[in-house]
Amino acid sequence: MDNIESLNHTKWDCKYHVVFIPKGRRKVLYGQLRVHLGEVFRTLAQHKESRIEEGHLMADHVHMMIAIPPKYAVCNVVGYIKGKSAIHLARVYGERKRNFAGQSFWARGYFVSTVGRDEAVIRNYIQNQEKEDERLEQLGLWR
Repeated sequence: MDNIESLNHTKWDCKYHVVFIPKGRRKVLYGQLRVHLGEVFRTLAQHKESRIEEGHLMADHVHMMIAIPPKYAVCNVVGYIKGKSAIHLARVYGERKRNFAGQSFWARGYFVSTVGRDEAVIRNYIQNQEKEDERLEQLGLWR
């Protein structure tokens, strides 16, 4: 409980581990998108008075640890981030022939779990998951 935040009548430390994927688990998060998407997520989280504590963009999914005030539901914040980022990506990287709504970039659901006292473990997992996935893939090659 390093950072206890406060609202008018509330002290809080609510952090969540969130994972979501592009529709069809497409590996589209590399290249231009990967560099740009982190800042987009951070800006959108700030619109909902939330803060992305840790994040990592994998080739086919997004991991983040996000602090969300108790006055917002997790589903509202994650839905907002996914929806607005899809619209942004469609406008910036999509075809400019029509006004994109971005409705088909992210898959419908997401995974969320509370962080609680295991914050260091979750941070380590998010930071090192790409290396661990590569290690497991290499082990699978010899089977």
